[in-house]
Amino acid sequence: MPGTVTETLYDAARPVWEAAMDHPFLRELAADSLPLAKFRQYMCQDYVYLIDYSKLFAWAVMKAPKLQWAARFADLLQSTLNHEMNLHRAYAAQFGISVEELETTEPLPVTLAYTKYLLDAAAHGDLAELLAALLPCAWLYWEVGCKLAADNQLTPDSPYRAWVEQYSDPRFGELTAWLRSCLDELAAGLPDWRIDRLRERFVTASRFEYMFWDAAYQGAGWPIS
Repeated sequence: MPGTVTETLYDAARPVWEAAMDHPFLRELAADSLPLAKFRQYMCQDYVYLIDYSKLFAWAVMKAPKLQWAARFADLLQSTLNHEMNLHRAYAAQFGISVEELETTEPLPVTLAYTKYLLDAAAHGDLAELLAALLPCAWLYWEVGCKLAADNQLTPDSPYRAWVEQYSDPRFGELTAWLRSCLDELAAGLPDWRIDRLRERFVTASRFEYMFWDAAYQGAGWPIS
């Protein structure tokens, strides 16, 4: 019995997700041994990423086939811009990162490539393609958050504990499930060539997620400043 389309996409990206779960950035974060400098770079790049990520929800509002979906995407746009980014600024301050530093962060190559890839899916694809590209960010972070929360290696005063709690929050899991349900509904009955396109978007975005953590861990930057 075939599974849902999102289960098919998950299976296609499984090797990438397994590699991400085993990346030293996450292993060391879980063990409370990740150097703060690596997490600081991640936080700055994640701020830049969030700016373009929020725009995906604006595109989703325009492409949504249902009014209630459009309303939910509009709420996500508002909450990302006016709530999540405020939380990001407050959390970054705990690592000595000022708002000015966040606002003047230059995107690294992987950040620039990833965000422009997402916006390309939003601009040139339908809502199904947009969601296939967007979903790995929410879904993979939910799985990572739940795994790290279950492992429970962090001390109560760990600087990384809030990060794990954010992505293991049941509300984040509910959002992930809702995005999956939207994509499964949109993809029902699509021809194979369309499913292949969704798979390509999903797997590529998953690879970018891995590369995003890797760039922060390796301290990767532009070859010429």
